[in-house]
Amino acid sequence: MSGALSFVKNVFTDKKTEIVVFSSTAIALYGYDQGMMSLINTNFDYLQTMGIEEESPIVGVIVSVYYLGCAVGSVLASWFADKEGRKPSIFACLATTSLGNLLMFIAGLGFSKGALPLMFLGRIIMGLGVGGIDSVIPVYSSELNEEGGRGKAMAQEFQSNIFGLNMAFALNLLITIQLGKYNQWAWRIPIIAMQVYPVLLLSFIYRLPETPRWLMSQDREEDAGEALADIFGKEEGPGKLEELKKKTEDESSKPIHYSDMIFPSGSQFHPTVLTVMGQVNQALTGYGAVSVYGPQIFELLGFDVRFSEYLTQGNYVSYFLFMTFAWLLIDRVGRRVMMVSGAFGISMCFLLLTLFGGLAMNADKYGINQQAVAIPGIVALYIATASFGIGWLSQVWLIPTEIYPSSARAQGAAISVVIWGLANFAVTLLTPIMFNNLNYWLFLVFAATNAFAGIWTWLYSPETGGRSFEENQQFFLDAADHGTWRVHKVNHGDFKKMPKGEKSGDDEADGESAPLLGGDRD
Repeated sequence: MSGALSFVKNVFTDKKTEIVVFSSTAIALYGYDQGMMSLINTNFDYLQTMGIEEESPIVGVIVSVYYLGCAVGSVLASWFADKEGRKPSIFACLATTSLGNLLMFIAGLGFSKGALPLMFLGRIIMGLGVGGIDSVIPVYSSELNEEGGRGKAMAQEFQSNIFGLNMAFALNLLITIQLGKYNQWAWRIPIIAMQVYPVLLLSFIYRLPETPRWLMSQDREEDAGEALADIFGKEEGPGKLEELKKKTEDESSKPIHYSDMIFPSGSQFHPTVLTVMGQVNQALTGYGAVSVYGPQIFELLGFDVRFSEYLTQGNYVSYFLFMTFAWLLIDRVGRRVMMVSGAFGISMCFLLLTLFGGLAMNADKYGINQQAVAIPGIVALYIATASFGIGWLSQVWLIPTEIYPSSARAQGAAISVVIWGLANFAVTLLTPIMFNNLNYWLFLVFAATNAFAGIWTWLYSPETGGRSFEENQQFFLDAADHGTWRVHKVNHGDFKKMPKGEKSGDDEADGESAPLLGGDRD
Protein backbone atom coordinates (compact mmCIF):
# COMPACT_ATOMS: atom_id res chain seq x y z
CA MET A 1 0.00 0.00 0.00
CA SER A 2 2.82 2.38 0.94
CA GLY A 3 4.53 1.55 -2.38
CA ALA A 4 1.41 2.50 -4.32
CA LEU A 5 1.06 5.77 -2.40
CA SER A 6 4.73 6.51 -3.03
CA PHE A 7 4.26 5.94 -6.76
CA VAL A 8 1.23 8.25 -6.87
CA LYS A 9 3.21 10.91 -5.03
CA ASN A 10 6.12 10.54 -7.46
CA VAL A 11 3.78 11.07 -10.42
CA PHE A 12 3.39 14.67 -9.26
CA THR A 13 6.81 15.27 -7.66
CA ASP A 14 9.41 13.16 -9.50
CA LYS A 15 10.09 14.23 -13.09
CA LYS A 16 11.38 10.83 -14.20
CA THR A 17 8.21 9.12 -12.98
CA GLU A 18 6.10 11.76 -14.70
CA ILE A 19 7.90 11.08 -17.99
CA VAL A 20 7.37 7.30 -17.71
CA VAL A 21 3.68 7.67 -16.84
CA PHE A 22 3.10 10.18 -19.63
CA SER A 23 4.89 8.06 -22.25
CA SER A 24 3.11 4.89 -21.14
CA THR A 25 -0.31 6.54 -21.28
CA ALA A 26 0.41 7.91 -24.74
CA ILE A 27 1.46 4.48 -26.03
CA ALA A 28 -1.80 3.05 -24.61
CA LEU A 29 -3.71 5.05 -27.25
CA TYR A 30 -2.81 2.57 -29.99
CA GLY A 31 -3.87 -0.41 -27.89
CA TYR A 32 -7.19 1.24 -27.11
CA ASP A 33 -8.04 1.60 -30.79
CA GLN A 34 -7.40 -2.10 -31.43
CA GLY A 35 -9.66 -3.18 -28.57
CA MET A 36 -12.28 -0.60 -29.53
CA MET A 37 -12.64 -1.77 -33.14
CA SER A 38 -12.82 -5.49 -32.25
CA LEU A 39 -16.49 -5.35 -31.20
CA ILE A 40 -17.49 -2.29 -33.20
CA ASN A 41 -16.84 -4.35 -36.33
CA THR A 42 -19.60 -6.78 -35.29
CA ASN A 43 -22.17 -4.22 -34.05
CA PHE A 44 -25.24 -4.45 -36.30
CA ASP A 45 -26.27 -0.82 -35.80
CA TYR A 46 -22.76 0.29 -36.75
CA LEU A 47 -22.84 -1.81 -39.92
CA GLN A 48 -26.31 -0.52 -40.79
CA THR A 49 -25.34 3.10 -40.13
CA MET A 50 -22.30 2.73 -42.38
CA GLY A 51 -24.43 0.97 -44.98
CA ILE A 52 -22.26 -2.16 -45.20
CA GLU A 53 -22.73 -5.91 -44.75
CA GLU A 54 -21.02 -7.87 -41.96
CA GLU A 55 -18.81 -9.78 -44.44
CA SER A 56 -18.12 -6.78 -46.66
CA PRO A 57 -14.44 -6.02 -47.32
CA ILE A 58 -15.28 -2.41 -46.41
CA VAL A 59 -15.21 -3.51 -42.75
CA GLY A 60 -11.51 -4.23 -43.13
CA VAL A 61 -10.91 -1.07 -45.16
CA ILE A 62 -12.36 1.11 -42.36
CA VAL A 63 -9.97 -0.52 -39.90
CA SER A 64 -6.95 -0.45 -42.19
CA VAL A 65 -7.10 3.17 -43.46
CA TYR A 66 -6.20 4.16 -39.92
CA TYR A 67 -2.77 2.61 -40.49
CA LEU A 68 -2.26 4.65 -43.65
CA GLY A 69 -2.96 7.73 -41.55
CA CYS A 70 -0.40 6.46 -39.03
CA ALA A 71 2.22 6.11 -41.77
CA VAL A 72 1.74 9.69 -42.99
CA GLY A 73 1.42 11.06 -39.46
CA SER A 74 4.72 9.55 -38.39
CA VAL A 75 6.62 11.40 -41.12
CA LEU A 76 4.89 14.72 -40.44
CA ALA A 77 5.36 14.39 -36.68
CA SER A 78 9.02 13.44 -37.08
CA TRP A 79 9.67 16.50 -39.25
CA PHE A 80 7.80 18.74 -36.79
CA ALA A 81 9.62 17.19 -33.81
CA ASP A 82 13.01 18.00 -35.36
CA LYS A 83 11.95 21.51 -36.37
CA GLU A 84 9.90 22.72 -33.39
CA GLY A 85 10.68 20.22 -30.63
CA ARG A 86 9.46 16.90 -29.26
CA LYS A 87 6.84 18.45 -26.95
CA PRO A 88 5.09 20.64 -29.56
CA SER A 89 4.97 17.65 -31.90
CA ILE A 90 3.42 15.44 -29.22
CA PHE A 91 0.89 18.18 -28.40
CA ALA A 92 -0.14 18.48 -32.06
CA CYS A 93 -0.46 14.70 -32.37
CA LEU A 94 -2.68 14.46 -29.29
CA ALA A 95 -4.94 17.25 -30.57
CA THR A 96 -5.18 15.53 -33.97
CA THR A 97 -6.05 12.22 -32.31
CA SER A 98 -8.79 13.90 -30.31
CA LEU A 99 -10.28 15.49 -33.45
CA GLY A 100 -10.27 12.24 -35.41
CA ASN A 101 -11.90 10.38 -32.54
CA LEU A 102 -14.64 13.02 -32.31
CA LEU A 103 -15.38 12.69 -36.05
CA MET A 104 -15.72 8.92 -35.64
CA PHE A 105 -18.16 9.44 -32.77
CA ILE A 106 -20.48 11.78 -34.69
CA ALA A 107 -20.44 9.74 -37.93
CA GLY A 108 -24.11 8.99 -38.67
CA LEU A 109 -25.29 10.57 -35.41
CA GLY A 110 -28.75 11.88 -36.38
CA PHE A 111 -28.05 11.46 -40.09
CA SER A 112 -27.24 8.57 -42.40
CA LYS A 113 -26.04 10.21 -45.59
CA GLY A 114 -22.30 10.70 -45.48
CA ALA A 115 -21.79 8.53 -42.38
CA LEU A 116 -19.28 6.23 -44.07
CA PRO A 117 -17.09 9.02 -45.58
CA LEU A 118 -17.05 10.78 -42.19
CA MET A 119 -16.01 7.55 -40.47
CA PHE A 120 -13.21 7.13 -43.02
CA LEU A 121 -12.12 10.73 -42.44
CA GLY A 122 -12.16 10.27 -38.67
CA ARG A 123 -10.12 7.05 -38.91
CA ILE A 124 -7.51 8.69 -41.13
CA ILE A 125 -7.20 11.82 -38.97
CA MET A 126 -6.95 9.77 -35.79
CA GLY A 127 -4.30 7.66 -37.52
CA LEU A 128 -2.32 10.81 -38.29
CA GLY A 129 -2.28 11.62 -34.58
CA VAL A 130 -1.58 8.14 -33.22
CA GLY A 131 1.09 7.49 -35.86
CA GLY A 132 2.82 10.68 -34.83
CA ILE A 133 2.62 9.67 -31.18
CA ASP A 134 4.07 6.24 -31.92
CA SER A 135 6.90 7.94 -33.81
CA VAL A 136 7.82 10.71 -31.39
CA ILE A 137 7.10 9.18 -27.97
CA PRO A 138 9.80 6.44 -28.18
CA VAL A 139 12.33 9.12 -29.19
CA TYR A 140 11.15 11.49 -26.46
CA SER A 141 11.25 8.73 -23.85
CA SER A 142 14.66 7.38 -24.87
CA GLU A 143 16.25 10.83 -24.95
CA LEU A 144 15.06 11.43 -21.39
CA ASN A 145 15.96 7.99 -20.03
CA GLU A 146 19.60 8.17 -18.99
CA GLU A 147 19.78 5.20 -16.68
CA GLY A 148 20.41 1.57 -17.65
CA GLY A 149 17.62 -0.70 -18.73
CA ARG A 150 16.27 1.00 -21.85
CA GLY A 151 14.63 -2.28 -22.84
CA LYS A 152 12.84 -2.55 -19.52
CA ALA A 153 11.54 1.01 -19.81
CA MET A 154 10.27 0.44 -23.35
CA ALA A 155 8.65 -2.91 -22.49
CA GLN A 156 6.87 -1.32 -19.53
CA GLU A 157 5.53 1.42 -21.80
CA PHE A 158 4.22 -1.17 -24.24
CA GLN A 159 2.62 -3.12 -21.43
CA SER A 160 0.46 -0.03 -21.03
CA ASN A 161 -0.42 -0.46 -24.71
CA ILE A 162 -2.00 -3.78 -23.75
CA PHE A 163 -3.71 -2.10 -20.81
CA GLY A 164 -5.36 0.23 -23.34
CA LEU A 165 -6.38 -2.80 -25.40
CA ASN A 166 -7.95 -4.42 -22.33
CA MET A 167 -9.69 -1.24 -21.23
CA ALA A 168 -11.29 -0.69 -24.63
CA PHE A 169 -12.42 -4.27 -25.14
CA ALA A 170 -13.76 -4.64 -21.59
CA LEU A 171 -15.75 -1.39 -21.88
CA ASN A 172 -16.99 -2.41 -25.32
CA LEU A 173 -17.99 -5.88 -24.15
CA LEU A 174 -19.76 -4.59 -21.03
CA ILE A 175 -21.78 -2.03 -22.96
CA THR A 176 -22.58 -4.53 -25.71
CA ILE A 177 -23.90 -7.02 -23.14
CA GLN A 178 -26.05 -4.33 -21.53
CA LEU A 179 -27.36 -2.61 -24.67
CA GLY A 180 -27.07 -5.30 -27.34
CA LYS A 181 -25.55 -5.27 -30.82
CA TYR A 182 -28.46 -3.31 -32.33
CA ASN A 183 -27.95 -0.23 -30.15
CA GLN A 184 -25.91 2.67 -31.54
CA TRP A 185 -24.56 3.64 -28.11
CA ALA A 186 -22.99 0.21 -27.78
CA TRP A 187 -20.41 1.35 -30.36
CA ARG A 188 -20.43 5.13 -29.89
CA ILE A 189 -19.66 5.15 -26.15
CA PRO A 190 -16.41 3.14 -26.49
CA ILE A 191 -15.30 5.53 -29.24
CA ILE A 192 -15.89 8.74 -27.28
CA ALA A 193 -14.44 7.19 -24.10
CA MET A 194 -11.07 7.23 -25.86
CA GLN A 195 -11.08 11.02 -25.41
CA VAL A 196 -9.92 10.42 -21.84
CA TYR A 197 -6.42 9.69 -23.11
CA PRO A 198 -5.66 12.76 -25.26
CA VAL A 199 -7.50 15.14 -22.92
CA LEU A 200 -5.57 13.96 -19.85
CA LEU A 201 -2.27 13.99 -21.70
CA LEU A 202 -2.88 17.46 -23.14
CA SER A 203 -3.63 18.76 -19.66
CA PHE A 204 -0.45 17.18 -18.27
CA ILE A 205 2.15 17.85 -20.97
CA TYR A 206 2.96 21.36 -19.73
CA ARG A 207 4.63 19.78 -16.66
CA LEU A 208 7.19 17.89 -18.73
CA PRO A 209 10.54 19.15 -20.03
CA GLU A 210 11.69 19.34 -23.62
CA THR A 211 14.48 16.86 -24.28
CA PRO A 212 17.91 18.36 -23.54
CA ARG A 213 19.32 16.68 -26.66
CA TRP A 214 16.91 18.56 -28.94
CA LEU A 215 17.56 21.83 -27.12
CA MET A 216 21.30 21.39 -27.61
CA SER A 217 20.77 20.64 -31.29
CA GLN A 218 19.11 24.08 -31.51
CA ASP A 219 22.02 25.78 -29.65
CA ARG A 220 19.80 26.43 -26.65
CA GLU A 221 22.36 25.46 -24.03
CA GLU A 222 20.77 27.44 -21.20
CA ASP A 223 17.38 25.80 -21.77
CA ALA A 224 19.03 22.38 -21.94
CA GLY A 225 20.70 23.06 -18.59
CA GLU A 226 17.36 23.99 -17.03
CA ALA A 227 15.75 20.83 -18.44
CA LEU A 228 18.53 18.64 -17.05
CA ALA A 229 18.24 20.32 -13.65
CA ASP A 230 14.48 19.70 -13.78
CA ILE A 231 15.02 15.99 -14.51
CA PHE A 232 18.09 15.16 -12.39
CA GLY A 233 18.15 17.95 -9.82
CA LYS A 234 20.31 21.05 -9.49
CA GLU A 235 23.30 19.12 -8.16
CA GLU A 236 23.54 16.60 -11.02
CA GLY A 237 22.30 18.91 -13.76
CA PRO A 238 25.58 20.79 -14.53
CA GLY A 239 27.53 17.54 -14.84
CA LYS A 240 24.93 16.08 -17.17
CA LEU A 241 25.08 19.25 -19.27
CA GLU A 242 28.84 18.93 -19.76
CA GLU A 243 28.43 15.29 -20.83
CA LEU A 244 25.69 16.24 -23.26
CA LYS A 245 27.72 19.13 -24.72
CA LYS A 246 30.59 16.79 -25.52
CA LYS A 247 28.28 14.22 -27.10
CA THR A 248 26.49 16.88 -29.15
CA GLU A 249 29.81 18.26 -30.44
CA ASP A 250 30.85 14.75 -31.52
CA GLU A 251 27.62 14.26 -33.46
CA SER A 252 27.12 17.77 -34.85
CA SER A 253 29.62 17.16 -37.66
CA LYS A 254 27.73 14.12 -38.87
CA PRO A 255 24.27 15.24 -40.11
CA ILE A 256 22.01 12.41 -41.27
CA HIS A 257 19.41 12.78 -44.02
CA TYR A 258 16.70 10.43 -45.30
CA SER A 259 18.85 9.83 -48.39
CA ASP A 260 21.52 8.35 -46.10
CA MET A 261 18.93 5.91 -44.79
CA ILE A 262 16.87 4.71 -47.74
CA PHE A 263 19.49 4.37 -50.51
CA PRO A 264 21.96 1.45 -50.55
CA SER A 265 24.92 3.83 -50.76
CA GLY A 266 23.84 5.67 -47.60
CA SER A 267 25.72 5.38 -44.32
CA GLN A 268 22.56 4.31 -42.45
CA PHE A 269 21.06 1.99 -45.07
CA HIS A 270 21.88 -1.25 -43.19
CA PRO A 271 20.32 -0.03 -39.90
CA THR A 272 17.27 1.11 -41.89
CA VAL A 273 16.82 -2.33 -43.48
CA LEU A 274 17.02 -3.82 -39.97
CA THR A 275 14.35 -1.34 -38.81
CA VAL A 276 12.10 -2.02 -41.80
CA MET A 277 12.34 -5.79 -41.53
CA GLY A 278 11.68 -5.65 -37.80
CA GLN A 279 8.31 -4.03 -38.45
CA VAL A 280 7.54 -6.27 -41.44
CA ASN A 281 8.30 -9.38 -39.41
CA GLN A 282 6.22 -8.14 -36.49
CA ALA A 283 3.27 -7.69 -38.86
CA LEU A 284 3.89 -11.18 -40.24
CA THR A 285 3.33 -12.64 -36.78
CA GLY A 286 -0.34 -11.85 -37.40
CA TYR A 287 -0.94 -10.16 -34.08
CA GLY A 288 -2.28 -6.96 -35.59
CA ALA A 289 -5.09 -9.15 -36.91
CA VAL A 290 -5.48 -11.13 -33.68
CA SER A 291 -5.82 -7.88 -31.69
CA VAL A 292 -8.39 -6.30 -34.00
CA TYR A 293 -10.32 -9.45 -34.96
CA GLY A 294 -9.94 -11.43 -31.73
CA PRO A 295 -13.53 -12.74 -31.44
CA GLN A 296 -13.56 -13.91 -35.06
CA ILE A 297 -10.33 -15.84 -34.43
CA PHE A 298 -11.98 -17.81 -31.61
CA GLU A 299 -15.04 -18.42 -33.76
CA LEU A 300 -12.74 -20.36 -36.11
CA LEU A 301 -12.36 -22.85 -33.24
CA GLY A 302 -16.11 -23.44 -33.29
CA PHE A 303 -17.27 -21.19 -30.43
CA ASP A 304 -20.36 -18.97 -30.62
CA VAL A 305 -20.06 -15.19 -30.84
CA ARG A 306 -20.59 -14.25 -27.18
CA PHE A 307 -18.34 -16.97 -25.77
CA SER A 308 -15.68 -15.97 -28.33
CA GLU A 309 -15.88 -12.43 -26.96
CA TYR A 310 -15.34 -13.69 -23.40
CA LEU A 311 -12.38 -15.77 -24.56
CA THR A 312 -10.93 -12.74 -26.32
CA GLN A 313 -11.11 -10.69 -23.14
CA GLY A 314 -9.39 -13.50 -21.25
CA ASN A 315 -6.69 -13.60 -23.92
CA TYR A 316 -6.10 -9.88 -23.59
CA VAL A 317 -5.83 -10.08 -19.79
CA SER A 318 -3.32 -12.93 -20.13
CA TYR A 319 -1.48 -10.87 -22.75
CA PHE A 320 -1.16 -7.97 -20.30
CA LEU A 321 0.06 -10.16 -17.43
CA PHE A 322 2.65 -12.03 -19.49
CA MET A 323 4.08 -8.73 -20.75
CA THR A 324 5.66 -8.51 -17.30
CA PHE A 325 8.13 -11.18 -18.42
CA ALA A 326 9.11 -8.95 -21.34
CA TRP A 327 10.50 -6.20 -19.17
CA LEU A 328 12.01 -8.68 -16.71
CA LEU A 329 13.94 -10.50 -19.46
CA ILE A 330 14.69 -8.01 -22.22
CA ASP A 331 17.80 -6.50 -20.61
CA ARG A 332 18.94 -9.86 -19.28
CA VAL A 333 18.71 -12.27 -22.21
CA GLY A 334 18.60 -9.70 -25.02
CA ARG A 335 16.28 -8.65 -27.81
CA ARG A 336 17.42 -11.17 -30.44
CA VAL A 337 16.91 -14.34 -28.39
CA MET A 338 13.43 -13.26 -27.35
CA MET A 339 12.40 -12.40 -30.92
CA VAL A 340 13.68 -15.64 -32.45
CA SER A 341 12.24 -17.90 -29.75
CA GLY A 342 9.00 -15.92 -29.80
CA ALA A 343 8.57 -16.29 -33.57
CA PHE A 344 9.14 -20.04 -33.56
CA GLY A 345 6.94 -20.47 -30.50
CA ILE A 346 4.09 -18.59 -32.20
CA SER A 347 4.63 -20.63 -35.38
CA MET A 348 4.26 -23.90 -33.49
CA CYS A 349 1.11 -22.63 -31.79
CA PHE A 350 -0.45 -21.68 -35.13
CA LEU A 351 0.40 -25.10 -36.56
CA LEU A 352 -1.49 -26.65 -33.65
CA LEU A 353 -4.34 -24.18 -34.16
CA THR A 354 -4.63 -25.29 -37.78
CA LEU A 355 -5.10 -28.85 -36.59
CA PHE A 356 -7.47 -27.94 -33.75
CA GLY A 357 -9.47 -25.54 -35.90
CA GLY A 358 -9.89 -28.13 -38.64
CA LEU A 359 -11.01 -30.80 -36.19
CA ALA A 360 -13.35 -28.42 -34.33
CA MET A 361 -15.11 -27.26 -37.50
CA ASN A 362 -15.43 -30.85 -38.75
CA ALA A 363 -16.22 -32.41 -35.37
CA ASP A 364 -19.57 -33.86 -36.50
CA LYS A 365 -18.03 -35.33 -39.65
CA TYR A 366 -15.33 -37.18 -37.72
CA GLY A 367 -17.44 -37.94 -34.64
CA ILE A 368 -15.21 -35.87 -32.37
CA ASN A 369 -16.27 -33.95 -29.28
CA GLN A 370 -15.87 -30.35 -30.41
CA GLN A 371 -14.80 -29.18 -26.95
CA ALA A 372 -12.05 -31.77 -26.81
CA VAL A 373 -10.15 -30.00 -29.59
CA ALA A 374 -11.42 -26.44 -29.10
CA ILE A 375 -10.12 -26.19 -25.52
CA PRO A 376 -6.52 -27.11 -26.49
CA GLY A 377 -6.96 -24.52 -29.25
CA ILE A 378 -7.72 -21.87 -26.62
CA VAL A 379 -4.56 -22.80 -24.74
CA ALA A 380 -2.49 -22.65 -27.94
CA LEU A 381 -3.81 -19.20 -28.86
CA TYR A 382 -3.23 -17.87 -25.33
CA ILE A 383 0.36 -19.16 -25.44
CA ALA A 384 0.89 -17.65 -28.89
CA THR A 385 -0.37 -14.27 -27.69
CA ALA A 386 1.88 -14.37 -24.61
CA SER A 387 4.84 -15.32 -26.81
CA PHE A 388 4.18 -12.33 -29.06
CA GLY A 389 3.94 -9.94 -26.12
CA ILE A 390 7.17 -11.20 -24.58
CA GLY A 391 9.15 -11.60 -27.78
CA TRP A 392 7.92 -9.05 -30.33
CA LEU A 393 5.74 -6.23 -29.07
CA SER A 394 8.37 -3.79 -27.79
CA GLN A 395 11.60 -5.04 -29.36
CA VAL A 396 11.02 -3.69 -32.86
CA TRP A 397 10.37 -0.22 -31.43
CA LEU A 398 13.39 -0.38 -29.12
CA ILE A 399 16.05 -1.46 -31.61
CA PRO A 400 15.89 1.69 -33.82
CA THR A 401 16.65 3.83 -30.75
CA GLU A 402 19.82 1.77 -30.23
CA ILE A 403 21.28 1.72 -33.75
CA TYR A 404 20.82 5.29 -35.03
CA PRO A 405 22.74 8.37 -33.90
CA SER A 406 20.71 11.03 -32.09
CA SER A 407 20.53 13.17 -35.22
CA ALA A 408 18.75 10.34 -37.05
CA ARG A 409 16.53 8.94 -34.31
CA ALA A 410 13.43 10.88 -35.26
CA GLN A 411 13.81 9.89 -38.92
CA GLY A 412 14.47 6.28 -37.91
CA ALA A 413 11.36 6.25 -35.73
CA ALA A 414 9.34 7.75 -38.59
CA ILE A 415 10.52 5.06 -41.01
CA SER A 416 9.65 2.43 -38.41
CA VAL A 417 6.09 3.73 -38.02
CA VAL A 418 5.62 4.11 -41.79
CA ILE A 419 6.48 0.46 -42.35
CA TRP A 420 4.40 -0.56 -39.31
CA GLY A 421 1.45 1.38 -40.73
CA LEU A 422 1.75 -0.02 -44.25
CA ALA A 423 2.31 -3.59 -43.04
CA ASN A 424 -0.62 -3.49 -40.64
CA PHE A 425 -2.76 -1.83 -43.30
CA ALA A 426 -2.17 -4.86 -45.50
CA VAL A 427 -2.69 -7.40 -42.70
CA THR A 428 -5.89 -5.86 -41.31
CA LEU A 429 -7.25 -5.34 -44.83
CA LEU A 430 -6.59 -8.91 -45.94
CA THR A 431 -7.51 -10.71 -42.71
CA PRO A 432 -11.35 -10.40 -43.10
CA ILE A 433 -11.01 -11.62 -46.67
CA MET A 434 -8.92 -14.58 -45.49
CA PHE A 435 -11.49 -15.28 -42.75
CA ASN A 436 -14.18 -15.64 -45.37
CA ASN A 437 -12.12 -17.75 -47.77
CA LEU A 438 -9.59 -19.73 -45.74
CA ASN A 439 -11.38 -20.33 -42.43
CA TYR A 440 -9.05 -22.24 -40.10
CA TRP A 441 -6.36 -22.49 -42.82
CA LEU A 442 -5.60 -18.88 -41.90
CA PHE A 443 -3.69 -20.30 -38.94
CA LEU A 444 -1.37 -22.17 -41.32
CA VAL A 445 -0.61 -18.92 -43.16
CA PHE A 446 0.42 -17.30 -39.87
CA ALA A 447 2.49 -20.36 -38.94
CA ALA A 448 4.51 -19.92 -42.15
CA THR A 449 4.92 -16.13 -41.79
CA ASN A 450 6.13 -16.53 -38.19
CA ALA A 451 8.68 -19.12 -39.26
CA PHE A 452 9.98 -16.65 -41.86
CA ALA A 453 10.18 -13.89 -39.22
CA GLY A 454 12.18 -16.15 -36.91
CA ILE A 455 14.61 -17.29 -39.61
CA TRP A 456 15.24 -13.77 -40.91
CA THR A 457 15.82 -12.43 -37.39
CA TRP A 458 18.23 -15.27 -36.57
CA LEU A 459 20.23 -14.65 -39.74
CA TYR A 460 20.37 -10.86 -39.92
CA SER A 461 19.34 -9.14 -36.67
CA PRO A 462 22.26 -8.41 -34.30
CA GLU A 463 21.89 -8.25 -30.54
CA THR A 464 21.83 -4.54 -29.70
CA GLY A 465 21.22 -4.82 -25.95
CA GLY A 466 23.99 -4.06 -23.49
CA ARG A 467 25.94 -2.04 -26.05
CA SER A 468 26.45 1.64 -26.72
CA PHE A 469 25.41 3.26 -29.97
CA GLU A 470 29.05 3.32 -31.05
CA GLU A 471 29.38 -0.43 -30.45
CA ASN A 472 26.19 -1.17 -32.39
CA GLN A 473 27.33 1.07 -35.25
CA GLN A 474 30.58 -0.89 -35.31
CA PHE A 475 28.61 -3.99 -36.24
CA PHE A 476 27.34 -2.28 -39.39
CA LEU A 477 30.84 -1.06 -40.29
CA ASP A 478 32.29 -4.53 -39.75
CA ALA A 479 29.46 -6.10 -41.76
CA ALA A 480 30.43 -3.86 -44.68
CA ASP A 481 34.08 -4.87 -44.29
CA HIS A 482 33.15 -8.57 -44.20
CA GLY A 483 30.84 -8.18 -47.20
CA THR A 484 27.93 -9.89 -45.43
CA TRP A 485 25.00 -8.99 -43.18
CA ARG A 486 24.84 -12.47 -41.64
CA VAL A 487 25.23 -12.02 -37.88
CA HIS A 488 27.14 -15.31 -37.50
CA LYS A 489 29.78 -14.21 -40.01
CA VAL A 490 30.53 -10.75 -38.61
CA ASN A 491 33.23 -10.55 -35.92
CA HIS A 492 33.04 -14.29 -35.27
CA GLY A 493 29.38 -13.96 -34.29
CA ASP A 494 29.98 -11.62 -31.34
CA PHE A 495 26.59 -9.98 -31.94
CA LYS A 496 24.62 -13.20 -31.62
CA LYS A 497 24.11 -12.47 -27.92
CA MET A 498 24.59 -9.91 -25.17
CA PRO A 499 28.20 -8.95 -24.34
CA LYS A 500 29.89 -11.19 -21.79
CA GLY A 501 30.02 -9.83 -18.26
CA GLU A 502 27.07 -7.51 -18.91
CA LYS A 503 25.17 -6.65 -15.75
CA SER A 504 21.43 -7.00 -15.74
CA GLY A 505 18.46 -4.98 -14.71
CA ASP A 506 19.01 -1.66 -13.01
CA ASP A 507 22.74 -2.33 -12.62
CA GLU A 508 23.27 -2.49 -16.36
CA ALA A 509 26.53 -1.14 -17.72
CA ASP A 510 26.82 2.45 -18.86
CA GLY A 511 27.05 1.32 -22.47
CA GLU A 512 23.35 0.59 -22.32
CA SER A 513 22.57 4.21 -21.62
CA ALA A 514 25.34 6.02 -23.46
CA PRO A 515 23.36 6.98 -26.57
CA LEU A 516 20.45 8.46 -24.68
CA LEU A 517 21.65 11.50 -22.79
CA GLY A 518 25.22 11.39 -23.93
CA GLY A 519 26.89 10.06 -20.77
CA ASP A 520 30.40 8.77 -21.44
CA ARG A 521 31.28 5.25 -20.43
CA ASP A 522 33.30 4.83 -17.26
